[in-house]
Parts: sequence; C-alpha cells; structure tokens
Amino acid sequence: MNHLHWLDPQLDPLFPSIQQALSEPSGLLAVGGALTTPWLLEAYRHGIFPWFNDGEPILWWSPTPRMVMLPGMAHRSRTLRKLFRASQIEITVNHCFEQVMHHCAQNDLRNDGTWITRPMKQGYLALHRDGWAHSIEVHDRGQLVGGLYGVAIDRVFFGESMFSLSPSASKFAFVALSEWTRQQGMALIDCQLYNPYLDSLGAQLVDRPTFESNLPRTLTRLAMLDPNVLQQLFEQKMRAPHDDRS
Repeated sequence: MNHLHWLDPQLDPLFPSIQQALSEPSGLLAVGGALTTPWLLEAYRHGIFPWFNDGEPILWWSPTPRMVMLPGMAHRSRTLRKLFRASQIEITVNHCFEQVMHHCAQNDLRNDGTWITRPMKQGYLALHRDGWAHSIEVHDRGQLVGGLYGVAIDRVFFGESMFSLSPSASKFAFVALSEWTRQQGMALIDCQLYNPYLDSLGAQLVDRPTFESNLPRTLTRLAMLDPNVLQQLFEQKMRAPHDDRS
C-alpha cells in the first residue's frame, strides 16, 4: 500500500518513484522539499509537479491517467479560425514571463488561480532566468490578451497554466506552443490534468507507462526560436484547412 512521502528541504532533491503516488487523492506523491531550481528540475524530469494552495505545505503530484498533447496536433476550430481572421494576432516568446504568471494567477483554469502562490512565482521566475521556464504571449493590436507558461526539459514541454483576456486567446497561445514544439522535434506537451478545455484543443489521456516512456533523459534546455519564424509557423497553422471539431 502506497503512503505519502515527506521530503527534507535541507537534503539534495530526491523523489520517490511516481509509481508510489496515491490513488486518493489521485496522484499525490510527496510533501515538503523546496521550490528551488534543483528541486523543480528533479521533479519535472520524473513527471512530478507542485500544486498547493496558500497556507499548505508544498504538495507534489504525478496523476494518472495524464493529459498530454502531441506537438503539431493542436485543433483549430472554425470559430477559432474566424477569430484569427478578425484579429491582428502577434505571438511572442519570453517577452513578459512575469506578467504572464500574474495573469495566470488571476485566471487559472485548474483551481481559480489560488494555487499560484508567491513562493511558486519566485520558483518559476528563477527557472525562467536560468532558461528552463518559458512563456508564450498573445497580443492583439499591441495589447497582451493571452498566454501560457511552462517548463521545457529535453523533448518535453511541461505546461503549467494559461490565461485569456479576450475570447480564445489562450487557444492561440496553445496553437503557437504546439507549432514551436513540433518545429523543435519535441515528443510531448504535458497538460497534467484532464479538463474539457484542453480536450477541445486535442489533448488526450495516456496511461502512466506511456507517459513515463517520454520523460526527459537529459537536462537539456529548449532551443530558442526566432520570433518571426514562430509567427510564420503560427499563421501557417491557423490558415491551414480546419479540423473536424466545430
């Protein structure tokens, strides 16, 4: 029978096997540790992520089944394509990471934003400064209207959160992420938990062995892409024949 593991933040980061995650609450693996870059990198490379609210200790999760997306496979509905044609969408990368995190904390799809605490922000800002965490921003007529952020290690992008200040802006960010990771030859976009919004974009549930087989084998940073190239990839994808979903 699995039990909850307690992690000493004074020791080197070391997590139990994700096979030992609890079935109830689903995916909870460990408590404690720290939100420093070494702890976060060790967690992500083993398919583990932090998720907790203010006033709680650091909780580490690895749920199964896992919501994932294959790079280049983001759905673009007729409605999304129509919005694209009516907008002046510009995609940027790492242009305003901290601002993206701020908006995600106000507008998160998982838990009303309460889980992006000050220590979480500090931890991911440090990852960003070290070249591990990235943001994609969506601008319409010069205004930031949506975006997402996550952690990229080796051939996996671990998505963390997204936001929209205008209809479907986060979907544009997700399409851009899908094209960026496809162009870089990545294997997987980790979406962590199921929700119908991600399902509508083409994400799917996979079992633990399938997810584990794609986990990073080395600590390799994602190569940066020329913003003009990403903009071209995004526009080509949005102008391509639409998907079957309405």
